[in-house]
Amino acid sequence: MIKSSLPVILIADDDAEDRLLAQEALEASDFKGKIYFVEDGEELMDYLLGNGKYSDRQVYPVPSLVLLDLNMPKKDGREALREIKALNEYHSLPVVVLTTSSNDEDIVRSYDLGVNSFLNKPVRFVDFVALMNSLCTYWFGFNKYPIAPQMR
Repeated sequence: MIKSSLPVILIADDDAEDRLLAQEALEASDFKGKIYFVEDGEELMDYLLGNGKYSDRQVYPVPSLVLLDLNMPKKDGREALREIKALNEYHSLPVVVLTTSSNDEDIVRSYDLGVNSFLNKPVRFVDFVALMNSLCTYWFGFNKYPIAPQMR
């Protein structure tokens, strides 16, 4: 697989307003990479597996980070997370849950399924920008993580 030289964030969220807010927050932050969106867990898995329209890795590069909403149609974030972490080529891919839920059960279950971090979506735009700045600084600045063999 071809890995982009720039960081790639793949955002899985079924809410169009939340996708737009995330995009605008990332653009207003210091993030210098590419952003891609999918609308449900099935589309997320198709993207990661390179199925259908996602088969061209020049157009749809392997993500460096997945931001995952929990409550989506077709296949929710929990199911998608379980599948991602079960795939040998993606088990080390950083996945951050970004959701409105602050339910303790969702937090515990997400970590049990292998999520790397669990964050709540801020309500105010300025807070969303601050979160995206911190998230990108951490994952693309400070954090070191292994690259799956097919991504090297």
